Amino acid sequence: MDEWITASKLPLGPYIESAVSILTDQGQEVFDAISTVVGTGIDSVTAALQAIPATLFILIFSVLVYLLHRSISLVIGSALALLLIANLGYWDATMETLSLVVSATLVSVIIGVPLGIASAHRPWLYTALRPILDLMQTIPTFVYLIPTLILFGLGVVPGLISTVIFAIPAPIRLTHLGITAVPKHLIEAGESFGATKSQLLWKVEIPSALPTIMAGVTQCIMLSLSMVVIAALVGAGGLGKPVVRALNSVNIGMGFEAGLAIVILAIILDRVCKLPEAKKQGSAK
Repeated sequence: MDEWITASKLPLGPYIESAVSILTDQGQEVFDAISTVVGTGIDSVTAALQAIPATLFILIFSVLVYLLHRSISLVIGSALALLLIANLGYWDATMETLSLVVSATLVSVIIGVPLGIASAHRPWLYTALRPILDLMQTIPTFVYLIPTLILFGLGVVPGLISTVIFAIPAPIRLTHLGITAVPKHLIEAGESFGATKSQLLWKVEIPSALPTIMAGVTQCIMLSLSMVVIAALVGAGGLGKPVVRALNSVNIGMGFEAGLAIVILAIILDRVCKLPEAKKQGSAK
């Protein structure tokens, strides 16, 4: 009865495959150059992090956490959690994961926050972006992992690009939400004092929307960490590698320890990247 529906199947898959093949044939040198530059950059960051002794890194990190949050309990908790990771023997893998997450988050924020601001000021742009963002967040990660793997080869680069694609909708959406939710009376007050559009953006809109924007950054970090295991499948290092190895060998102990290290890192980054309550209240005022 329904054979007529599939009788004239749209050749969507062959079209996509053909487009990727054309890109591979015509632009392989460009993709190789991008892969070399990005891979070298991430490897350099990873090497720099791994060169710092664990105890020194934890000490520096603890000082930074205290300066940001003025919370002794957060400092002690973060230091003990990092010491546990080092004790389990996953310190180097954690630094690799941290390098990948920081790189992916920076790229996502640098692209996503301006896009979110632009889409908040131009509703037509957000209307055009919304279905693309929905697609990026709902499509299975393995689907766009295949073309990035073909174009950039095995290594950290396809993992980074896939992570950015998966994580970038969060800062775009939440930046858009924060800017559009700025109270009208604040904007009217700024305009009444003769503020330009640029001054309104930097002195009114962004400070008011900062808690929401930072929530987008935190969510971006969490989404990036959720891609750690996926990135390990295409050659990226980090904590995803022992998880994949444990899965292949059914090693429950290794899988639990590596998974615990990922969870600890996620909790630390989430707590540290949140705005302190005093700053939240100041922004609200």
